[in-house]
Amino acid sequence: MINTQKKPAVRTSAYSKVLPKGKTLILACDQGFEHGPKDFNIKNIDPDHIMDIALEGRYNAVAVQAGIAEKYHVAHFRDIPLIVKLNGKTRFDNDDPVSLQHTSVEYASRLGASGVGYTIYLGSSREQEMFVEFGRICEEAHRKGLLAVCWMYPRGPFIDDEVSTDNLAYGARVAMELGADMVKLKFNGDVEGMKWVVKCAGRAKVVIAGGSKTGDLDFLKLAEAAMKSGAAGFAVGRNVWQNDRPLDLTKALKDVVFHGKTADEAFEALKK
Repeated sequence: MINTQKKPAVRTSAYSKVLPKGKTLILACDQGFEHGPKDFNIKNIDPDHIMDIALEGRYNAVAVQAGIAEKYHVAHFRDIPLIVKLNGKTRFDNDDPVSLQHTSVEYASRLGASGVGYTIYLGSSREQEMFVEFGRICEEAHRKGLLAVCWMYPRGPFIDDEVSTDNLAYGARVAMELGADMVKLKFNGDVEGMKWVVKCAGRAKVVIAGGSKTGDLDFLKLAEAAMKSGAAGFAVGRNVWQNDRPLDLTKALKDVVFHGKTADEAFEALKK
């Protein structure tokens, strides 16, 4: 009988780097491509600043497009596990979104990646094209010992609610069945509902998208609720690198994600 309990040995190294003890905190900086420079200021527009936060904050990985990886994930920054995004779209196409592959798994591997990321818009009229691409990406990534991470966003003409439990659960299931090792989803605030979403993802780990900048306490409360739902961690961006004290907030977030502290406890420490 085949033992399905063990991870494929070829990906053990990547798992141990990005998901130590089954939990993770990923710093994402693909917003320049997806949203444009409007999300940045004169300081954090510099990818070196983002890499500094990832290194000093001891993040489990940094997720960026290939151009940033090849130009900035160099020298001592190579100590940060790398996830290379293989697709992306601009903010000008949201009514019926599609995001197709522009970077190869082979190139990501040569850049030293531990994993590759790909966005799927469940409910787009072109979802099938994204399914086919991501399925092939998973096959190639796994042959090379890389993790396959799916950014899964229900969005398009067939979606009436992007964060309903049903749609998030459907997206989590599709990502897992296509081969994803991790699936990044938005959190809808419903802890019990998200427990079902996590269950639908099976052995694929669910990580929560940090979303737009909000107050520190509100963000930590979101983190606490998400961890109660069984999520494996967070892929954060703007809430950290738009913050005036990114490393302090990182420590508070780690207290919630890895050490089981409440949002209030972490916030009190952050204030000091």
